[in-house]
Amino acid sequence: MKLAVSGKGGVGKTTFSALLIRNLNDMGKKVLAIDADPDANLAAALGIPDADRITPIADMKDMIFERTGAQPGSMGGFFKLNPKVDDLPDTLSHKKDNIKLMRLGSVKKGGGGCLCPESTLLKALVMHIVLGRDEVVVLDMEAGIEHLGRATATAVDKLIVVVEPGRRSIDTAENIRRLASEINLNQITVVGNKIRSSKDEDFLRRHLNGFDILGFLPYDDALIEADLNGESPYDVDSAAKTRVAQMIAAL
Repeated sequence: MKLAVSGKGGVGKTTFSALLIRNLNDMGKKVLAIDADPDANLAAALGIPDADRITPIADMKDMIFERTGAQPGSMGGFFKLNPKVDDLPDTLSHKKDNIKLMRLGSVKKGGGGCLCPESTLLKALVMHIVLGRDEVVVLDMEAGIEHLGRATATAVDKLIVVVEPGRRSIDTAENIRRLASEINLNQITVVGNKIRSSKDEDFLRRHLNGFDILGFLPYDDALIEADLNGESPYDVDSAAKTRVAQMIAAL
């Protein structure tokens, strides 16, 4: 499976991604986990040691220069538009059990969509990961689909949008669906998070008109404490872990 996870900041997207990946790992699946959200730290949520010391791919200037022929941060000029990337998931990933993690980082000059060496290498890497790898792939993305292009979107089995009870979260989901439709990514499902009661479920069902709903995760202080303590949400006692396993079975 190739799964992309998106949603508004603060809805628990990285927590959900970590529960998804760790569940898949315990099922014996090989998982390639991609942290494509500059504001998140999927490595810490997965329980990977020294997560704060992981260098994002976009900051590896020497490697980017070697692969593209241009210095990161440069605009214009000549560089390779199809750099070699097929070896990077094995050589640059950080491992835990059956999980390989890569942190993409962000392009700091000219915007994420700029025609620059960093952006070109990241897009080529995501294309290889989605089209060419045989592991389960989980991309934890920011509140959008910037890292996905037309060539990769059709190979994504599901775009999972994490939402919480609230208007802004629903507006973000609608915006993500619009952006996804523009690149023919129509396999979209929603996970409701931080659900306090049946009223929250009903609220999301009413306002997510036309969305497929994969399931709901309860509001849980244990998950919040895990985040505060730098622990993986998978390593605390929470009903969310079982709920996510059920979602995987549905997928």
